[in-house]
Amino acid sequence: MSIVSTADLKKTYQQGKVEVQALKGISLSIDAGEFVALAGPSGSGKTTLLNMIGGLDLPDSGRVIVGGNEYGSMNQSQLAILRLHKIGFVFQAYNLIPVLSAVENVEFVMLLQGVPEKDRRRRAEAILDEVGLEGKYDRRPAELSGGQQQRVAVARAIVSNPAIVLADEPTANLDSKTGQGLLEMMKEMNEKKEVTFIFSTHDSMVMDYARRLIYIRDGQVADDSVKEKMVE
Repeated sequence: MSIVSTADLKKTYQQGKVEVQALKGISLSIDAGEFVALAGPSGSGKTTLLNMIGGLDLPDSGRVIVGGNEYGSMNQSQLAILRLHKIGFVFQAYNLIPVLSAVENVEFVMLLQGVPEKDRRRRAEAILDEVGLEGKYDRRPAELSGGQQQRVAVARAIVSNPAIVLADEPTANLDSKTGQGLLEMMKEMNEKKEVTFIFSTHDSMVMDYARRLIYIRDGQVADDSVKEKMVE
């Protein structure tokens, strides 16, 4: 069953006096529970496409439908509510709040959702245990390694049980061993919790882990292939 579909997405940005066509009519469909990588070189349009799926940016033309909701028929408030409850985000730069501890960063989305404090803390600590950060609840981002910060970001993204997790270059700032550990963790969560993961990446290791690889070139889908099996 399709959880994400796009139809003829087009997006042009103005860079000074130059118009840059980031997307040139992208149409695709992603089913619930998939583990997908949007791959391609810098400037190919993959991050723009990921932002469209997340409702962080809107196309000049075309349609985006996520979980049965068509973005074009929603206002900014409705989009914000959809993002809060249905989509988890993992960013390349982690985007953790420096003054909050690991557990408080994970709790933050649930705070916005109105989850009671006792439930927030219990769920945040449980998910930090799952991502291998037991005993580090009270550490602030500056007291954690890059890999640990990214694990906090993943925990924050999935703690509220979103339907989709969007990860923009999640391994870009990590060494290969740490990146592999992060991918193993996300793969396990995809299999156990059936969360749909969509990555934007040019990291070959992420591409190896992906069950489906959608290659973007010059704002268009150049290739879309499903592998027989993922990395074991």
